[in-house]
Amino acid sequence: MATAQEHNDVQAGIPGEKFHETNGNGSSTVEPAPGHLANAPLAKERRPYDYGGNPLAGISKNDEYRLAAFGGEFQPGLYRAPKSNFANPAPLGLSAFALTTFVLSLINVGTRGIGEANLVVAIAYGYGGLVQLLAGMWEMAVGNTFGATALSSYGGFWISFAIILTPGGFQIVEALEKKSPNTFTNSFGLYLMGWFIFTFILLLCTLRSTVAFFSLFFTLDIAFLMLALGYLYADDAGHAHVALNKAGGYFGLFAAFLAWYNALAGIADSSNSFFVIPVAHFPWSEKGRELRGKTLDSSAAHTA
Repeated sequence: MATAQEHNDVQAGIPGEKFHETNGNGSSTVEPAPGHLANAPLAKERRPYDYGGNPLAGISKNDEYRLAAFGGEFQPGLYRAPKSNFANPAPLGLSAFALTTFVLSLINVGTRGIGEANLVVAIAYGYGGLVQLLAGMWEMAVGNTFGATALSSYGGFWISFAIILTPGGFQIVEALEKKSPNTFTNSFGLYLMGWFIFTFILLLCTLRSTVAFFSLFFTLDIAFLMLALGYLYADDAGHAHVALNKAGGYFGLFAAFLAWYNALAGIADSSNSFFVIPVAHFPWSEKGRELRGKTLDSSAAHTA
């Protein structure tokens, strides 16, 4: 028989083996405590999956008041978009990010001898910046915290990048290079290092998603790190470290193609495509465990 304190814990959503009592037919029962709790409705019990003994795998007590991080929008191929008057804004934001990153990365690796990023300024303002920022705001409207944070932030990144490199406009580069060329390279390196840290935070939130989604943020994070180090280790003339800058460019190209891939996974459906884009769920993710359970059940049925 459960005590009053145990009953309170069950209603509060506190997990624990001793609160999962069973009757003869195997169903879960918890006897109400006397007093004012006797007539209170029992909360639905949830048994958390501990991921092999993870002490941090508890259940939040305020789940019903929180918005899920992957609200079905910035997780293409896993969840359906929530019912609303909005379409899925994630593919738009991913596409804006991909194209701008693609062009800049080609310049960073020295494609066709192009050494200046002036053309990227226009794309960064109009597509990678403005359009991606709008996609992030639409993610906010559909209740997707992760998508809104990521797309809006990278939209802001491209706008700020364009402001820094606008030729003759804001004169940020000229002002920093008055004393020494390394003043700008060091400043820009620290700027990129900040984005490396932010992207790493987002990367941690993709560990229970899909391989394609995780790979996007992983390659992007390495790209930011390489580019930041490339500017921090610039030569005395203010030229970024060639090898590190090229490495950042190649990882940026990987990130661009992965962003397009995830965007395609969010666009393609039975109305416009003959196939579904595979995104490969991690085995420890919710969808991965669900698929593994179905496979085991199917195998057991065939064996029987």
